[in-house]
Amino acid sequence: MITIEKTDSFPAAPGVYLMEGSDGTVLYVGKARDLKKRVRSYFSTSKDSRWHIRFLMERVASIRFIVTDTEKEALILENTLIKKHHPRYNLNLRDDKTYFSLRMDMRDQFPRLTIVRKIPRDGARYFGPYSSAAAAREVLKQLYRIFPLRHYPLETCRLRKRPCLFYQIRQCSAPCHGMISPEQYASLAEGAMLFLEGKKKNLVAIYKQRMAQAAANEEYEEAARFRDLVKSVEVTLEKQKMVTQGGDMDVLGFCHEANRLEIALLFIRGGTVIGSRNYSLAWELDDGEGIASFLAEYYSKEVYIPEEVLVPIPLDEPEALADYLSEKRGKKVTVHTPRKGSKLEIVQLATKNARNAAQEKAAAAAGSEAVLQELKERLRLEGIPRRIECYDISNTQGRLAVGSRVSFFDGKADKTAYRHYRIRSLDQPDDFGMMREVLARRFNRTEEEGLPDLIIVDGGIGQLNILLKVLEDLGIQGVHAASLAKSRVERGIAAHKVSRSDERIFLPGRKNPLILRQNSAPLLLLARIRDEAHRFAITYHKKLRGKAALASKIDEIPGVGPVRRKALLNHFGSLSRLEQASLEELAAVSGMTRRAAEALWVHFHKEKEEPTDSKNKETADLL
Repeated sequence: MITIEKTDSFPAAPGVYLMEGSDGTVLYVGKARDLKKRVRSYFSTSKDSRWHIRFLMERVASIRFIVTDTEKEALILENTLIKKHHPRYNLNLRDDKTYFSLRMDMRDQFPRLTIVRKIPRDGARYFGPYSSAAAAREVLKQLYRIFPLRHYPLETCRLRKRPCLFYQIRQCSAPCHGMISPEQYASLAEGAMLFLEGKKKNLVAIYKQRMAQAAANEEYEEAARFRDLVKSVEVTLEKQKMVTQGGDMDVLGFCHEANRLEIALLFIRGGTVIGSRNYSLAWELDDGEGIASFLAEYYSKEVYIPEEVLVPIPLDEPEALADYLSEKRGKKVTVHTPRKGSKLEIVQLATKNARNAAQEKAAAAAGSEAVLQELKERLRLEGIPRRIECYDISNTQGRLAVGSRVSFFDGKADKTAYRHYRIRSLDQPDDFGMMREVLARRFNRTEEEGLPDLIIVDGGIGQLNILLKVLEDLGIQGVHAASLAKSRVERGIAAHKVSRSDERIFLPGRKNPLILRQNSAPLLLLARIRDEAHRFAITYHKKLRGKAALASKIDEIPGVGPVRRKALLNHFGSLSRLEQASLEELAAVSGMTRRAAEALWVHFHKEKEEPTDSKNKETADLL
């Protein structure tokens, strides 16, 4: 174990330090304004929170450092080293959820709002974030009722002979067919941008001024348009509650219990809360280090960076984090801890959200523990089944056969351990043989993936026997097995009602199936795992069928060979997306020429462009 005397050679300069175990594994990576002072603090016993660090320091055999010129460089290097080494004691922000934002490029002649996932620095304006595409689409839906901006690319709309149906219901101004001047459209786009920025009061003032100007010039239709816009904006403004005096900010609250750090982020845009996000992270060190590490990693992704970040406790080097965020944003960003006023209140609200999330997770964990304990008793297992895996097969008469594996840990889906399997050995219907192949391939990788506590297969005694045979052939021990058969529809000859049998659990060494109380928590958990395996297999099988249908459809088109077919498959993924693609999108695919793209576009739109009678022609024009 390293001692405090060994840190005397550390410089009093900014940099990064790496704590390593006896086998050379990096346990923790940290940054500091003063390396010597920071590292020596780990050996101090004066702080009340030192018990958090005891577990780390007992495992540290050596500490090495890298000196940097500035604190900001240390922060960037720390983030890089964490991603490289994945240290055990660093905060691990495994967030697969990508936020959605609205994008508008005011440099376009007729700017358009689109839903995007990433926020590159391309000169466009971005608004959000929104927790889901549905939330972003709902905002767009409400926005189009006030500001009738175009919905689709201009090239696609100009191929029509008349404006689309959105123009008919007054949710598009049809710039593609000259129904609005560029100046009038620019006014709408500017209004939409101010609306999304939360500057609705400024927007009302601007529109009232323009309404008065239009009335003075006796342009009464234009004045009426601005009057309607003002009314729509004011109605929306009444429904929204301002929590600050304007501006964009992210507000962080946290709750630290044992080795879990619960973080709540509130997103405030234009003074109004538009959404939130909770994170549950493993963390055993100081709160300030945890929050700083979280913010550095969170904003290293392509997310929107506001002008202000509020935190509940002071950070050790807030200036370095602010400089880093300012450089990424391209504008000044401040990071500070409010002491009074409305900003302190919103930080307290974020902290309350974090505390509530921690309480909910604790209650859910206690409930899951009770369910697993009951499952252990009912199935007569040796231990609590922490990790449960389930397998299922999906195919169409033996074609495009796939297997699936889902994994649940402590009663929750662990999607990082989900797997798909393409069946290689069979091309004819044989669910037993396919299941045997999937299980054999899974348990040939036990050294890499470990063993579950319980394995479930979808089916009856036959599927269970296959599982037991594979485990025996591979010499796998210590893994419990069961099969879960779906309930069956039962109806007697003279019966007037249709009834369903109970779900049945087949266990090794037991002739009759085990029947748990229907709707009991253990049975619902097993059924949920079984249904998830079925869904996972079906989804993959449908995807393969769609690609096969797409490949078959493309084969009919002259000039599209194997290379272009593969590129189109990889780019669009489905036949419906390919058919809906614009000419420009087709031409942008790798390997496609303009001529080939035109041939492909004409092939998919031939029927729409050449209706067989006047009624169909009118319908095609409206579409």
